[in-house]
Amino acid sequence: MPMRQEAFLTRVRERGEYETGEEAERAARVVLALLGAHLAGTVRAELAARLPETYALILLNPLQAAEPLSPERFVRATAAWIEGATEKTALWDIGAVLSTVAAAAGDALMREVLLQLPPGYDLLFGHPRPT
Repeated sequence: MPMRQEAFLTRVRERGEYETGEEAERAARVVLALLGAHLAGTVRAELAARLPETYALILLNPLQAAEPLSPERFVRATAAWIEGATEKTALWDIGAVLSTVAAAAGDALMREVLLQLPPGYDLLFGHPRPT
């Protein structure tokens, strides 16, 4: 069952310590758009099914990345998409959104998501892989 939009945004807002819901909404939209460009197939569809409809549609946007972004480039791209953001604030935004996504996804689906992404994304989701 997908997470309700209000609950999703509340969690992002709490984790990101945002003053307004608009800040949480902006971070969620940007991070999910970038993430969706890096996922494919049933994994992307299954992840979208766990998110509120608004965010599922952003994740499912048919844009595909020309090449997978390393975690560092993902942070830089997020900073570029959020007005006034720096890499440091973008990393904070990514952590707030992706940790909420990870909680909605559950461990089994998160393992599948991380298999589609370059090494290092586990830390962005707050799910470090054992070494």
